[in-house]
Amino acid sequence: MNPRVESVKANPDRTPTIVFTNGETRQFDVKPYLDKGIFQELQNIGYFGMVRPFLGSIQWPHGQDFCPDTLYEESQPVSIDPS
Repeated sequence: MNPRVESVKANPDRTPTIVFTNGETRQFDVKPYLDKGIFQELQNIGYFGMVRPFLGSIQWPHGQDFCPDTLYEESQPVSIDPS
């Protein structure tokens, strides 16, 4: 089983930065989903910024979410600047 979401920060380029329970920090690209069904609302940057961790995943107020495994497997590692 992949790690679950511990925290999330919305980025203006629609790649939320996610910290997983294993300590990894990764970015998930939401852009490929923005023209699909319920995810179209995420095109609004104000609404996109309302993302929160939810039950090991991420979720927006109107119920848009992604599977925790998808978030982990399709995200890219982020190197953290120690300064």
